[in-house]
Amino acid sequence: MLPTTRRVSTGIGDLDNVLGGGLTANRSYLLEGTPGSGKTTIALQFLLEGATQGESGLYITLSETTTELREVATSHGWSLEGIELFELIAEAGLDPDSEQSILEPSEVELGETLRGVRECVDRLRPARVVFDSLSEMRLLAQSSLRYRRQILALKQYFSTRDCTVLMLDDRSSDPGDVQLHSIAHGVITLEQAAEDYGSARRRLQVVKMRGVKYRGGYHDFAIETGGVAVFPRLIAAEHHRDFSDILLSTGIAEFDEMLGGGITPGTNTLLNGPSGVGKTTTAIRACLSAIERGDRAVYYLFDEGMATMLARSKAMGMDLAPHIASGMLAVQQIDPAEVSPGEFASWVRKAVETDGARFLAIDSLNAFLQAMPGEKYLLLQMHEMLSYLNQQGVVTFLILGQHGIVGDIRSEIDLSYLSDTIVLFRYFEARGIVLKALSVAKSRTTAHEASIREFRLTPRGIEIGVPLKDFEGVLTGLPTYHGATPMMSSEPAAGTK
Repeated sequence: MLPTTRRVSTGIGDLDNVLGGGLTANRSYLLEGTPGSGKTTIALQFLLEGATQGESGLYITLSETTTELREVATSHGWSLEGIELFELIAEAGLDPDSEQSILEPSEVELGETLRGVRECVDRLRPARVVFDSLSEMRLLAQSSLRYRRQILALKQYFSTRDCTVLMLDDRSSDPGDVQLHSIAHGVITLEQAAEDYGSARRRLQVVKMRGVKYRGGYHDFAIETGGVAVFPRLIAAEHHRDFSDILLSTGIAEFDEMLGGGITPGTNTLLNGPSGVGKTTTAIRACLSAIERGDRAVYYLFDEGMATMLARSKAMGMDLAPHIASGMLAVQQIDPAEVSPGEFASWVRKAVETDGARFLAIDSLNAFLQAMPGEKYLLLQMHEMLSYLNQQGVVTFLILGQHGIVGDIRSEIDLSYLSDTIVLFRYFEARGIVLKALSVAKSRTTAHEASIREFRLTPRGIEIGVPLKDFEGVLTGLPTYHGATPMMSSEPAAGTK
Protein backbone atom coordinates (compact mmCIF):
# COMPACT_ATOMS: atom_id res chain seq x y z
CA MET A 1 0.00 0.00 0.00
CA LEU A 2 1.29 3.47 -0.90
CA PRO A 3 1.96 5.75 2.07
CA THR A 4 -0.59 8.49 2.72
CA THR A 5 0.84 11.87 1.78
CA ARG A 6 0.43 14.52 4.47
CA ARG A 7 -1.47 17.66 3.48
CA VAL A 8 -0.94 21.12 4.91
CA SER A 9 -3.52 23.90 5.06
CA THR A 10 -2.99 27.19 3.25
CA GLY A 11 -4.80 29.00 6.07
CA ILE A 12 -7.71 29.72 3.71
CA GLY A 13 -10.38 27.04 4.14
CA ASP A 14 -12.07 27.55 0.78
CA LEU A 15 -8.72 27.54 -1.02
CA ASP A 16 -7.98 24.20 0.65
CA ASN A 17 -11.34 23.04 -0.70
CA VAL A 18 -10.34 24.08 -4.22
CA LEU A 19 -7.02 22.24 -3.77
CA GLY A 20 -8.76 19.06 -2.69
CA GLY A 21 -7.63 19.30 0.92
CA GLY A 22 -4.62 21.58 0.94
CA LEU A 23 -1.04 21.41 -0.28
CA THR A 24 1.04 18.25 -0.31
CA ALA A 25 3.66 18.68 2.40
CA ASN A 26 7.37 19.13 1.63
CA ARG A 27 6.87 20.27 -1.94
CA SER A 28 7.55 23.54 -3.78
CA TYR A 29 4.66 25.52 -5.26
CA LEU A 30 4.45 28.51 -7.57
CA LEU A 31 2.04 31.29 -6.65
CA GLU A 32 2.00 33.74 -9.55
CA GLY A 33 0.11 36.92 -10.26
CA THR A 34 0.57 40.54 -11.23
CA PRO A 35 1.46 43.09 -8.53
CA GLY A 36 -1.54 43.72 -6.28
CA SER A 37 -3.27 40.43 -7.02
CA GLY A 38 -2.90 39.11 -3.46
CA LYS A 39 0.26 36.96 -3.46
CA THR A 40 1.78 38.46 -0.31
CA THR A 41 -1.49 38.23 1.62
CA ILE A 42 -1.96 34.54 0.75
CA ALA A 43 1.70 33.85 1.58
CA LEU A 44 1.36 35.45 5.01
CA GLN A 45 -1.83 33.49 5.71
CA PHE A 46 0.05 30.33 4.76
CA LEU A 47 2.78 31.08 7.31
CA LEU A 48 0.33 32.18 10.01
CA GLU A 49 -1.59 28.93 9.64
CA GLY A 50 1.66 27.06 10.16
CA ALA A 51 2.32 29.09 13.33
CA THR A 52 -1.08 28.07 14.73
CA GLN A 53 -0.11 24.44 14.03
CA GLY A 54 3.18 24.88 15.88
CA GLU A 55 5.23 24.90 12.67
CA SER A 56 8.09 27.35 12.19
CA GLY A 57 7.79 29.74 9.24
CA LEU A 58 10.27 31.75 7.20
CA TYR A 59 9.53 34.60 4.80
CA ILE A 60 12.49 35.31 2.50
CA THR A 61 12.04 38.62 0.75
CA LEU A 62 14.06 40.02 -2.12
CA SER A 63 11.43 42.51 -3.28
CA GLU A 64 9.85 43.96 -0.12
CA THR A 65 11.33 45.13 3.15
CA THR A 66 10.41 43.55 6.46
CA THR A 67 8.85 46.87 7.45
CA GLU A 68 6.51 46.69 4.46
CA LEU A 69 5.59 43.10 5.31
CA ARG A 70 4.75 44.04 8.89
CA GLU A 71 2.61 46.89 7.62
CA VAL A 72 0.67 44.47 5.41
CA ALA A 73 0.15 42.19 8.41
CA THR A 74 -0.97 45.08 10.61
CA SER A 75 -3.53 46.18 8.02
CA HIS A 76 -5.19 42.78 8.42
CA GLY A 77 -4.91 42.75 12.21
CA TRP A 78 -2.20 40.07 12.25
CA SER A 79 0.92 39.69 14.35
CA LEU A 80 3.96 38.11 12.70
CA GLU A 81 5.40 37.04 16.03
CA GLY A 82 6.90 33.57 15.63
CA ILE A 83 7.51 34.02 11.88
CA GLU A 84 11.07 34.74 10.79
CA LEU A 85 11.45 37.51 8.22
CA PHE A 86 14.71 37.33 6.26
CA GLU A 87 15.43 40.38 4.14
CA LEU A 88 17.92 40.07 1.30
CA ILE A 89 17.72 43.76 0.46
CA ALA A 90 20.89 45.07 2.06
CA GLU A 91 21.73 48.73 2.46
CA ALA A 92 25.31 47.81 1.54
CA GLY A 93 24.07 47.24 -1.98
CA LEU A 94 23.41 50.96 -2.23
CA ASP A 95 26.99 51.87 -1.25
CA PRO A 96 29.15 52.78 -4.31
CA ASP A 97 32.26 51.57 -2.45
CA SER A 98 30.83 48.04 -2.32
CA GLU A 99 30.66 47.76 -6.10
CA GLN A 100 33.31 45.79 -8.01
CA SER A 101 34.10 45.41 -11.70
CA ILE A 102 36.47 42.42 -11.91
CA LEU A 103 33.64 39.82 -12.00
CA GLU A 104 30.26 40.02 -13.67
CA PRO A 105 28.06 41.73 -11.05
CA SER A 106 25.06 39.48 -11.70
CA GLU A 107 27.13 36.34 -11.05
CA VAL A 108 28.34 37.62 -7.70
CA GLU A 109 24.93 38.94 -6.65
CA LEU A 110 23.07 35.77 -7.62
CA GLY A 111 25.61 33.56 -5.87
CA GLU A 112 25.49 35.68 -2.72
CA THR A 113 21.67 35.67 -2.78
CA LEU A 114 21.39 31.90 -3.01
CA ARG A 115 24.06 31.42 -0.38
CA GLY A 116 22.19 33.74 1.96
CA VAL A 117 18.98 31.75 1.40
CA ARG A 118 20.67 28.43 2.14
CA GLU A 119 22.38 29.72 5.27
CA CYS A 120 19.10 31.08 6.63
CA VAL A 121 17.15 27.87 5.95
CA ASP A 122 19.91 25.67 7.39
CA ARG A 123 20.00 27.79 10.53
CA LEU A 124 16.24 27.97 11.16
CA ARG A 125 15.06 24.61 9.72
CA PRO A 126 11.55 25.99 8.97
CA ALA A 127 8.57 23.79 8.12
CA ARG A 128 7.08 26.46 5.83
CA VAL A 129 8.95 28.85 3.57
CA VAL A 130 7.84 31.74 1.38
CA PHE A 131 10.33 32.90 -1.28
CA ASP A 132 9.46 36.38 -2.56
CA SER A 133 10.11 36.71 -5.39
CA LEU A 134 11.37 34.79 -8.39
CA SER A 135 11.25 37.89 -10.56
CA GLU A 136 14.29 39.22 -8.67
CA MET A 137 16.07 35.93 -9.32
CA ARG A 138 15.25 36.27 -12.99
CA LEU A 139 16.86 39.68 -13.13
CA LEU A 140 20.00 38.45 -11.39
CA ALA A 141 20.32 35.38 -13.62
CA GLN A 142 19.98 37.48 -16.83
CA SER A 143 19.63 34.39 -19.05
CA SER A 144 16.70 31.99 -19.08
CA LEU A 145 18.97 28.93 -19.05
CA ARG A 146 20.86 30.09 -15.98
CA TYR A 147 17.62 31.12 -14.31
CA ARG A 148 16.04 27.71 -14.85
CA ARG A 149 19.14 25.93 -13.52
CA GLN A 150 19.14 28.05 -10.36
CA ILE A 151 15.44 27.44 -9.74
CA LEU A 152 15.94 23.70 -10.19
CA ALA A 153 18.86 23.82 -7.75
CA LEU A 154 16.75 25.80 -5.28
CA LYS A 155 13.87 23.34 -5.58
CA GLN A 156 16.21 20.40 -5.04
CA TYR A 157 17.71 22.12 -2.01
CA PHE A 158 14.30 22.72 -0.42
CA SER A 159 13.22 19.11 -1.12
CA THR A 160 15.97 17.84 1.18
CA ARG A 161 14.98 20.18 4.03
CA ASP A 162 11.47 18.83 4.76
CA CYS A 163 9.73 22.16 4.19
CA THR A 164 6.71 23.25 2.16
CA VAL A 165 7.61 26.19 -0.05
CA LEU A 166 5.59 28.92 -1.75
CA MET A 167 7.59 30.67 -4.47
CA LEU A 168 6.04 33.97 -5.55
CA ASP A 169 6.34 35.39 -9.05
CA ASP A 170 4.89 38.64 -10.39
CA ARG A 171 4.76 37.42 -14.02
CA SER A 172 6.97 40.27 -15.17
CA SER A 173 8.54 38.03 -17.83
CA ASP A 174 6.93 37.01 -21.12
CA PRO A 175 3.32 35.97 -20.24
CA GLY A 176 3.76 32.95 -22.49
CA ASP A 177 6.83 31.76 -20.55
CA VAL A 178 5.67 28.75 -18.54
CA GLN A 179 9.02 27.15 -17.80
CA LEU A 180 8.40 27.60 -14.06
CA HIS A 181 5.21 25.55 -14.37
CA SER A 182 7.14 22.43 -15.31
CA ILE A 183 9.48 22.83 -12.34
CA ALA A 184 6.96 23.46 -9.56
CA HIS A 185 4.93 20.69 -7.93
CA GLY A 186 1.84 22.88 -8.22
CA VAL A 187 0.90 26.22 -9.77
CA ILE A 188 -1.75 28.69 -8.61
CA THR A 189 -2.39 31.72 -10.82
CA LEU A 190 -3.99 34.90 -9.47
CA GLU A 191 -5.67 37.38 -11.81
CA GLN A 192 -7.21 40.79 -11.35
CA ALA A 193 -9.14 42.91 -13.81
CA ALA A 194 -10.24 46.51 -13.47
CA GLU A 195 -13.80 47.04 -14.62
CA ASP A 196 -15.00 50.22 -16.33
CA TYR A 197 -17.01 50.87 -13.19
CA GLY A 198 -16.91 49.30 -9.74
CA SER A 199 -14.23 47.46 -7.83
CA ALA A 200 -11.56 45.27 -9.40
CA ARG A 201 -12.51 41.62 -9.88
CA ARG A 202 -10.08 38.95 -8.75
CA ARG A 203 -10.05 35.25 -9.57
CA LEU A 204 -7.65 32.35 -9.21
CA GLN A 205 -6.99 29.15 -11.10
CA VAL A 206 -5.15 26.01 -10.07
CA VAL A 207 -3.17 25.42 -13.22
CA LYS A 208 -1.41 22.31 -11.99
CA MET A 209 -1.22 20.15 -8.87
CA ARG A 210 0.62 16.85 -9.12
CA GLY A 211 -1.06 13.80 -7.62
CA VAL A 212 -4.11 15.73 -6.39
CA LYS A 213 -7.68 15.94 -7.64
CA TYR A 214 -8.49 19.64 -7.48
CA ARG A 215 -11.30 21.90 -8.66
CA GLY A 216 -10.40 23.21 -12.09
CA GLY A 217 -11.55 26.42 -13.68
CA TYR A 218 -11.68 29.92 -12.24
CA HIS A 219 -12.70 30.75 -8.69
CA ASP A 220 -13.48 34.31 -7.60
CA PHE A 221 -11.75 35.71 -4.55
CA ALA A 222 -11.54 38.99 -2.66
CA ILE A 223 -8.95 40.65 -0.45
CA GLU A 224 -10.71 41.74 2.72
CA THR A 225 -9.58 43.04 6.09
CA GLY A 226 -8.50 39.82 7.76
CA GLY A 227 -7.15 38.12 4.64
CA VAL A 228 -8.13 36.58 1.34
CA ALA A 229 -11.61 35.07 0.95
CA VAL A 230 -11.93 32.48 -1.83
CA PHE A 231 -15.30 31.59 -3.37
CA PRO A 232 -15.09 28.11 -4.92
CA ARG A 233 -17.00 27.66 -8.14
CA LEU A 234 -20.42 26.19 -7.41
CA ILE A 235 -20.90 22.64 -8.70
CA ALA A 236 -24.55 21.70 -8.26
CA ALA A 237 -23.98 17.95 -8.70
CA GLU A 238 -22.13 17.85 -5.38
CA HIS A 239 -25.15 19.01 -3.36
CA HIS A 240 -28.22 16.84 -2.83
CA ARG A 241 -30.75 16.47 -0.05
CA ASP A 242 -34.15 14.85 0.47
CA PHE A 243 -37.24 17.06 0.73
CA SER A 244 -41.02 16.87 0.53
CA ASP A 245 -42.82 17.46 -2.77
CA ILE A 246 -46.08 18.70 -1.20
CA LEU A 247 -47.34 21.82 -2.99
CA LEU A 248 -46.90 25.08 -1.10
CA SER A 249 -49.18 28.11 -1.16
CA THR A 250 -48.12 31.51 -2.45
CA GLY A 251 -50.56 33.15 -0.03
CA ILE A 252 -52.94 34.08 -2.88
CA ALA A 253 -55.67 31.47 -3.45
CA GLU A 254 -56.39 32.50 -7.05
CA PHE A 255 -52.69 32.48 -7.91
CA ASP A 256 -52.38 28.97 -6.46
CA GLU A 257 -55.26 27.89 -8.74
CA MET A 258 -53.49 29.31 -11.77
CA LEU A 259 -50.30 27.46 -10.80
CA GLY A 260 -52.13 24.15 -10.60
CA GLY A 261 -52.34 24.00 -6.81
CA GLY A 262 -49.32 25.98 -5.65
CA ILE A 263 -45.53 25.97 -5.79
CA THR A 264 -43.57 22.71 -5.80
CA PRO A 265 -40.56 22.65 -3.44
CA GLY A 266 -37.26 22.47 -5.29
CA THR A 267 -38.47 24.56 -8.24
CA ASN A 268 -37.89 28.12 -9.42
CA THR A 269 -40.50 30.58 -10.63
CA LEU A 270 -39.69 33.38 -13.09
CA LEU A 271 -41.85 36.50 -12.76
CA ASN A 272 -41.61 38.21 -16.13
CA GLY A 273 -43.00 41.62 -17.06
CA PRO A 274 -42.50 45.37 -17.51
CA SER A 275 -41.57 47.75 -14.72
CA GLY A 276 -44.23 48.57 -12.12
CA VAL A 277 -46.59 45.74 -12.99
CA GLY A 278 -46.41 43.96 -9.61
CA LYS A 279 -43.59 41.39 -9.84
CA THR A 280 -41.85 42.43 -6.62
CA THR A 281 -45.11 42.61 -4.67
CA THR A 282 -46.03 39.10 -5.79
CA ALA A 283 -42.64 37.76 -4.75
CA ILE A 284 -42.95 39.45 -1.34
CA ARG A 285 -46.39 37.92 -0.82
CA ALA A 286 -44.99 34.45 -1.59
CA CYS A 287 -42.07 35.18 0.74
CA LEU A 288 -44.44 36.08 3.59
CA SER A 289 -46.43 32.91 2.96
CA ALA A 290 -43.22 30.87 3.35
CA ILE A 291 -42.43 32.62 6.64
CA GLU A 292 -45.98 32.04 7.91
CA ARG A 293 -45.59 28.30 7.44
CA GLY A 294 -42.32 28.38 9.40
CA ASP A 295 -39.71 28.55 6.63
CA ARG A 296 -36.77 30.95 6.73
CA ALA A 297 -36.49 33.26 3.73
CA VAL A 298 -33.83 35.42 2.12
CA TYR A 299 -34.52 38.25 -0.32
CA TYR A 300 -31.64 39.59 -2.47
CA LEU A 301 -32.45 43.13 -3.50
CA PHE A 302 -30.45 44.46 -6.46
CA ASP A 303 -32.72 47.23 -7.76
CA GLU A 304 -34.86 48.96 -5.18
CA GLY A 305 -33.70 50.53 -1.93
CA MET A 306 -34.43 48.42 1.11
CA ALA A 307 -36.19 51.25 2.98
CA THR A 308 -38.46 51.89 -0.01
CA MET A 309 -39.37 48.22 -0.32
CA LEU A 310 -40.17 47.90 3.39
CA ALA A 311 -42.32 51.04 3.41
CA ARG A 312 -44.22 50.06 0.27
CA SER A 313 -44.84 46.52 1.49
CA LYS A 314 -46.13 47.79 4.83
CA ALA A 315 -48.54 50.14 3.05
CA MET A 316 -50.04 47.11 1.29
CA GLY A 317 -50.53 45.18 4.51
CA MET A 318 -47.30 43.16 4.25
CA ASP A 319 -45.12 44.36 7.12
CA LEU A 320 -41.71 42.72 6.81
CA ALA A 321 -40.00 44.43 9.76
CA PRO A 322 -41.16 41.96 12.47
CA HIS A 323 -39.91 39.00 10.41
CA ILE A 324 -36.54 40.66 9.84
CA ALA A 325 -36.28 41.32 13.59
CA SER A 326 -37.14 37.69 14.41
CA GLY A 327 -34.50 36.37 12.00
CA MET A 328 -37.01 34.53 9.82
CA LEU A 329 -36.35 36.92 6.92
CA ALA A 330 -33.03 38.29 5.70
CA VAL A 331 -33.12 41.14 3.17
CA GLN A 332 -29.76 41.88 1.59
CA GLN A 333 -29.37 44.95 -0.57
CA ILE A 334 -26.60 44.30 -3.10
CA ASP A 335 -24.56 46.64 -5.26
CA PRO A 336 -23.87 44.63 -8.45
CA ALA A 337 -20.80 46.75 -9.18
CA GLU A 338 -19.14 45.55 -5.97
CA VAL A 339 -19.89 41.83 -5.91
CA SER A 340 -18.54 39.02 -8.08
CA PRO A 341 -20.66 36.08 -9.26
CA GLY A 342 -18.65 33.68 -7.11
CA GLU A 343 -19.11 35.78 -4.00
CA PHE A 344 -22.86 35.96 -4.56
CA ALA A 345 -23.02 32.19 -5.00
CA SER A 346 -21.18 31.78 -1.70
CA TRP A 347 -23.80 33.98 0.01
CA VAL A 348 -26.56 31.80 -1.43
CA ARG A 349 -24.87 28.62 -0.16
CA LYS A 350 -24.43 30.11 3.31
CA ALA A 351 -28.08 31.21 3.41
CA VAL A 352 -29.26 27.71 2.51
CA GLU A 353 -26.76 25.48 4.32
CA THR A 354 -25.94 27.56 7.39
CA ASP A 355 -28.98 29.76 7.94
CA GLY A 356 -31.55 27.19 6.77
CA ALA A 357 -33.35 29.34 4.19
CA ARG A 358 -36.13 27.48 2.34
CA PHE A 359 -37.35 30.43 0.25
CA LEU A 360 -35.10 32.66 -1.86
CA ALA A 361 -35.82 35.59 -4.14
CA ILE A 362 -33.53 37.48 -6.54
CA ASP A 363 -34.84 40.93 -7.48
CA SER A 364 -33.87 41.39 -10.19
CA LEU A 365 -31.92 39.42 -12.76
CA ASN A 366 -31.46 42.57 -14.82
CA ALA A 367 -29.18 44.05 -12.16
CA PHE A 368 -27.59 40.68 -11.45
CA LEU A 369 -26.54 40.64 -15.11
CA GLN A 370 -24.41 43.70 -14.45
CA ALA A 371 -22.24 41.66 -12.08
CA MET A 372 -21.40 39.28 -14.91
CA PRO A 373 -18.83 39.65 -17.68
CA GLY A 374 -21.44 38.67 -20.26
CA GLU A 375 -24.77 36.98 -20.95
CA LYS A 376 -23.08 33.64 -21.62
CA TYR A 377 -21.62 33.57 -18.13
CA LEU A 378 -24.88 34.64 -16.52
CA LEU A 379 -26.67 31.65 -18.05
CA LEU A 380 -23.95 29.26 -16.91
CA GLN A 381 -23.91 30.76 -13.42
CA MET A 382 -27.70 30.71 -13.11
CA HIS A 383 -27.88 27.14 -14.38
CA GLU A 384 -25.58 25.92 -11.60
CA MET A 385 -27.20 28.07 -8.94
CA LEU A 386 -30.76 27.10 -9.83
CA SER A 387 -29.81 23.42 -10.06
CA TYR A 388 -28.22 23.71 -6.62
CA LEU A 389 -31.28 25.42 -5.11
CA ASN A 390 -33.63 22.89 -6.69
CA GLN A 391 -31.62 19.97 -5.31
CA GLN A 392 -31.77 21.59 -1.87
CA GLY A 393 -35.58 21.80 -2.01
CA VAL A 394 -35.58 25.62 -1.95
CA VAL A 395 -38.48 27.59 -3.43
CA THR A 396 -36.87 30.24 -5.64
CA PHE A 397 -38.48 33.34 -7.13
CA LEU A 398 -36.66 35.20 -9.91
CA ILE A 399 -37.73 38.62 -11.14
CA LEU A 400 -36.93 39.69 -14.69
CA GLY A 401 -37.85 43.16 -15.88
CA GLN A 402 -38.73 43.69 -19.52
CA HIS A 403 -38.32 46.71 -21.80
CA GLY A 404 -41.50 48.45 -22.89
CA ILE A 405 -44.99 48.83 -21.46
CA VAL A 406 -47.32 47.47 -24.16
CA GLY A 407 -46.80 46.08 -27.62
CA ASP A 408 -43.27 44.92 -28.36
CA ILE A 409 -41.84 43.89 -24.97
CA ARG A 410 -38.31 42.50 -24.86
CA SER A 411 -35.98 41.03 -22.26
CA GLU A 412 -32.23 41.54 -21.95
CA ILE A 413 -31.79 37.81 -21.41
CA ASP A 414 -33.81 34.66 -21.98
CA LEU A 415 -33.98 32.39 -18.94
CA SER A 416 -37.15 30.59 -19.98
CA TYR A 417 -35.42 27.25 -20.55
CA LEU A 418 -33.90 27.39 -17.04
CA SER A 419 -37.19 28.18 -15.32
CA ASP A 420 -39.55 25.55 -13.94
CA THR A 421 -42.46 27.99 -13.85
CA ILE A 422 -42.95 31.17 -15.88
CA VAL A 423 -45.48 33.81 -14.88
CA LEU A 424 -46.23 36.65 -17.31
CA PHE A 425 -47.36 40.09 -16.12
CA ARG A 426 -48.77 42.51 -18.70
CA TYR A 427 -50.43 45.90 -18.94
CA PHE A 428 -53.53 46.25 -21.07
CA GLU A 429 -55.99 49.03 -21.78
CA ALA A 430 -59.75 48.71 -21.27
CA ARG A 431 -62.42 51.40 -20.87
CA GLY A 432 -59.71 54.05 -21.03
CA ILE A 433 -57.92 52.60 -17.98
CA VAL A 434 -54.52 50.90 -17.82
CA LEU A 435 -55.08 47.51 -16.20
CA LYS A 436 -52.85 44.55 -15.42
CA ALA A 437 -53.11 40.93 -16.46
CA LEU A 438 -51.51 37.76 -15.15
CA SER A 439 -50.97 34.37 -16.78
CA VAL A 440 -48.92 31.22 -16.15
CA ALA A 441 -47.06 30.34 -19.35
CA LYS A 442 -45.22 27.25 -18.13
CA SER A 443 -45.05 24.79 -15.25
CA ARG A 444 -42.93 21.66 -15.30
CA THR A 445 -44.48 20.10 -12.20
CA THR A 446 -48.21 20.94 -12.25
CA ALA A 447 -51.12 21.18 -14.68
CA HIS A 448 -51.29 24.95 -14.67
CA GLU A 449 -54.22 27.09 -15.74
CA ALA A 450 -53.91 28.45 -19.28
CA SER A 451 -56.21 31.43 -18.76
CA ILE A 452 -55.39 35.11 -18.40
CA ARG A 453 -56.71 36.92 -15.35
CA GLU A 454 -56.93 40.53 -14.28
CA PHE A 455 -54.42 41.43 -11.58
CA ARG A 456 -54.68 44.35 -9.16
CA LEU A 457 -52.57 45.85 -6.40
CA THR A 458 -54.67 47.50 -3.69
CA PRO A 459 -54.13 48.72 -0.12
CA ARG A 460 -55.66 45.38 0.88
CA GLY A 461 -52.99 43.49 -1.00
CA ILE A 462 -53.07 41.51 -4.25
CA GLU A 463 -56.38 40.77 -5.95
CA ILE A 464 -56.81 38.42 -8.92
CA GLY A 465 -60.03 38.30 -10.91
CA VAL A 466 -61.78 35.62 -12.94
CA PRO A 467 -60.36 34.50 -16.32
CA LEU A 468 -60.74 37.13 -19.05
CA LYS A 469 -62.61 34.76 -21.38
CA ASP A 470 -64.20 37.44 -23.53
CA PHE A 471 -61.00 39.37 -24.29
CA GLU A 472 -58.63 38.77 -27.15
CA GLY A 473 -55.13 40.23 -27.45
CA VAL A 474 -54.62 40.99 -23.74
CA LEU A 475 -50.93 40.08 -23.88
CA THR A 476 -50.42 42.54 -26.74
CA GLY A 477 -51.65 45.35 -24.50
CA LEU A 478 -54.43 46.32 -26.93
CA PRO A 479 -57.22 43.76 -26.50
CA THR A 480 -60.66 43.58 -28.06
CA TYR A 481 -63.77 42.78 -26.03
CA HIS A 482 -66.32 40.19 -27.23
CA GLY A 483 -68.65 39.48 -24.34
CA ALA A 484 -69.68 40.34 -20.82
CA THR A 485 -66.87 39.15 -18.57
CA PRO A 486 -67.23 41.12 -15.31
CA MET A 487 -64.26 43.35 -14.60
CA MET A 488 -62.83 44.00 -11.17
CA SER A 489 -63.51 47.25 -9.32
CA SER A 490 -62.40 50.33 -11.23
CA GLU A 491 -61.16 52.10 -8.08
CA PRO A 492 -57.57 53.39 -8.50
CA ALA A 493 -55.02 50.66 -7.83
CA ALA A 494 -52.00 51.23 -5.63
CA GLY A 495 -49.03 52.37 -7.68
CA THR A 496 -46.32 49.84 -7.19
CA LYS A 497 -43.61 47.93 -8.91
